[in-house]
Amino acid sequence: MELTLVVAATRNMGIGARGTLPWTGLKREMAYFARVTKRLPPQILEVRPEARNAVIMGRKTWDSIPPKFRPLKGRLNIVISRSYPTPTRDAQDTPNPDVDPVQVSSLRQAISYLLSKPEGSVGKVFVIGGAQIYEAALQLPEAKRLLITRIHSDFECDTFFPLVVQNGQDCAPGWSMKPKAELDDWVGETVPHGIQEENHTQYEFQMWERSSD
Repeated sequence: MELTLVVAATRNMGIGARGTLPWTGLKREMAYFARVTKRLPPQILEVRPEARNAVIMGRKTWDSIPPKFRPLKGRLNIVISRSYPTPTRDAQDTPNPDVDPVQVSSLRQAISYLLSKPEGSVGKVFVIGGAQIYEAALQLPEAKRLLITRIHSDFECDTFFPLVVQNGQDCAPGWSMKPKAELDDWVGETVPHGIQEENHTQYEFQMWERSSD
């Protein structure tokens, strides 16, 4: 199982301020996130069209999603909190993914839950925040990929992504940015090229992968 971390981050890897996103009004960026995290790999879609991708998040990230938008539709939502019992659901007792998230007490427990599912019932697995969950994911060998929306405009942040990936400088050892063609191929669509702008905020879509060495 591979983990793909999805994050929007400023040039200095800021991802949040006072418990929310520092920027607003990036509707096209949010639509990109929704499409990418919903889209099944073609090999699974052909055989198991009822399968779903999984999105793993911490409780604070879950709470930050407006109630009318959660759980994130068309995806298996898994929420992590140390306060949850172990486990809150038997691995065979699948909740209604359109109503209930799966609740687990650790990232490793989330992975174990997904591995217990019938083969082919889960597509891609995304980690979508917050900072502590990202940090835990980066410690695992399953973390293979970063989908980053690089925010080029300046915002004041008090929460940061725990890995610094910047073009040509201070790059995290073992990680490299992939060409746009590889990004397009992996997400399954032609991603807008270069710097985009919405609501006076500039950003760019990138994909980074961990070396297999």
